[in-house]
Amino acid sequence: MEKFRVIIPARYDSRRLPGKVLRDIAGKPMLQRVVECARASGAAAVTVATDDRRILRAAQKFGGEVILTGECACGTDRVAAAAAQLGLDDAEIIVNVQADEPEMPAALIKQVAQLATREDVDIATAAAPLESHAQWTDAAAVKVIIDARGLAIYFSRAPLPHSDRKSGDKNSAADDLIAHRHIGIYAYRYGYLKKFAARPQCDLERAEKLEQLRALHYGDKIACANAVAIPPPGVDTAVDLQHARARYELKP
Repeated sequence: MEKFRVIIPARYDSRRLPGKVLRDIAGKPMLQRVVECARASGAAAVTVATDDRRILRAAQKFGGEVILTGECACGTDRVAAAAAQLGLDDAEIIVNVQADEPEMPAALIKQVAQLATREDVDIATAAAPLESHAQWTDAAAVKVIIDARGLAIYFSRAPLPHSDRKSGDKNSAADDLIAHRHIGIYAYRYGYLKKFAARPQCDLERAEKLEQLRALHYGDKIACANAVAIPPPGVDTAVDLQHARARYELKP
């Protein structure tokens, strides 16, 4: 397997849970938990990228490698800014692990890094089966439709595909299973990442607040694997944080 590095874009501001990446989970800030997950994947290096000095200081305190960037439109743009400062080779594989995913499986990080070696794709990511009709309709759960080649057709916060059936109909579950839950992890070579970051945001990206739609808008190919290990949903709210804390407290 080719070597890869992990870059974790981390911002302080969050509409639903400000400062969430520094919130405590079982005695450590969430960001440190994410860094530990990334290190367990066998990555050649793990770097935090942020524009906030509170996050910079926190990462330095627990011994994390951290780079201070300027303001960026999205996490992928921040990863690109950090990669530029690191002076990476265009062929190097970068895995973008989000800072609010404190239970990201190491095996999944390795999986998307390997998928990024496919010569016919620009971005690698992962998905998992939807767990319920409620998750299918939940805007916080991003849905993805995948074609026969394993490439993403579209991502949305809305239910995909449209169905006239309602929850409780005997065939409604079959409609839900057509889509998958997207897991917010990405891998790409630095040469492609530079191209992505140089492009302006598109209307779909702004409307859905999903940066991967910029890639689809410009005709790029996103490979979407069935996740070998499925993480819980990321931490977006105070309730999500409580659930993550509870799960960590149960770990040996």
